[in-house]
Amino acid sequence: MDNELPSLPPSTHIQIVTYAKLLSEGRGNPQPFSPPNPNDVATICYTSGTTGTPKGVVLTHGNLIANAAGCSIATKFYPSDIYISYLPLAHIYERGYQVLLAYFGVAVGFYQGDNMELMNDLVALRPTIFCSVPRLYNRIYAGILSAVKSSGPLKERLFNAAYNSKRQAIMNGNNPSPLWDKLVFNKIKAKLGGRVRFFSSGASPLSPDILDFLKICFGGRVLEGYGMTESSCVISMMDEGDNLSGHVGSPNPACEIKLVDVPEMNYTSDDEPHPRGEICVRGPIIFQGYYKDEVHTKEVLDEDGWLHTGDIGLWLPGGRLKIIDRKKNIFKLAQGEYISPEKIENVYAKCRFISQCFIYGDSLNSSLVAIVSVDQDVLKTWAATEGIKYKDLEQLCNDRTARAAVLSDMDAIGREAQAMLLD
Repeated sequence: MDNELPSLPPSTHIQIVTYAKLLSEGRGNPQPFSPPNPNDVATICYTSGTTGTPKGVVLTHGNLIANAAGCSIATKFYPSDIYISYLPLAHIYERGYQVLLAYFGVAVGFYQGDNMELMNDLVALRPTIFCSVPRLYNRIYAGILSAVKSSGPLKERLFNAAYNSKRQAIMNGNNPSPLWDKLVFNKIKAKLGGRVRFFSSGASPLSPDILDFLKICFGGRVLEGYGMTESSCVISMMDEGDNLSGHVGSPNPACEIKLVDVPEMNYTSDDEPHPRGEICVRGPIIFQGYYKDEVHTKEVLDEDGWLHTGDIGLWLPGGRLKIIDRKKNIFKLAQGEYISPEKIENVYAKCRFISQCFIYGDSLNSSLVAIVSVDQDVLKTWAATEGIKYKDLEQLCNDRTARAAVLSDMDAIGREAQAMLLD
């Protein structure tokens, strides 16, 4: 109601009106239709501010359409598809998908707004397209493995047999036996509604074994891509039919990618067996600059129009791009060892007890520190099976047996990752 509107000080120069009044004023003052031009600003999308103050990324209609056009060449959706929208629309990942989905005429269902109800929303909507981030895929992975282990020896052996058989068939380019889906995997697929045919992952690296796990358990296409707000979303993405994991695919057709030498980190185009360097991107998907921030704009956008991402990549056979490091996000320990904390965090993220992990170190100390946030549901379920009594989560986290179990699992995950690296 008009008499219930809050009042603001005159110094704000802001007037608040009711929606009904706004509509009334519009009807009384019609304007001619004025569609935007490609160079008109569509949005100012702010970065997360992980490495500093959030910056306003100015994107035009041409930027967003170019990105969607590039993605539409390798990825085909249909009006019969259904997409569930639950990722933040303030981020370019979700915004970019909304533009692409509108182009294909895909139906979009919005979740209730409560993360705790997301699984119920999935069952109700039964989407065919599911886009997420590694953090949630890691939780799905841990949840399935935990359920399998607690189902009993017979069901665990059945799952392992089905998983290994299906994995072998996919790796050899063959169609897996439908028997395994009927016996094992259809029950897992039902958790996401039972109809998802397309998964995508972005925002941070997804472990190759988790990507393969999703592909085997849920079927359909599992795609990992790479992009950033400054590129209107997608820079590269996996091609259809590419069964090799551990990379972020080939370039979006709407851009060029080159690797620039970073000699201080020993990354060069002459490296063997694969050229390495900082990933730089150019094309109609690149942003116009940071809003009212010329200094930071010049730091990342050079005179030739190349966006310097700060990510280190290498070229794999077939034009596949692989992200291997971060140019700025490294530090040196007291003994001179360079550390990339994100790599370590991504390893420990696969631990079933961990929901989040933060790694810290500095040049005055010789070892790292990890701050670990536990997955409450997993830890409480484990405590129940061990017969551990506690009054609240704090007491459980301080329990010596619980701490030893979490550390033991982290050690096992760490040794496994180290062994894979050595191989």
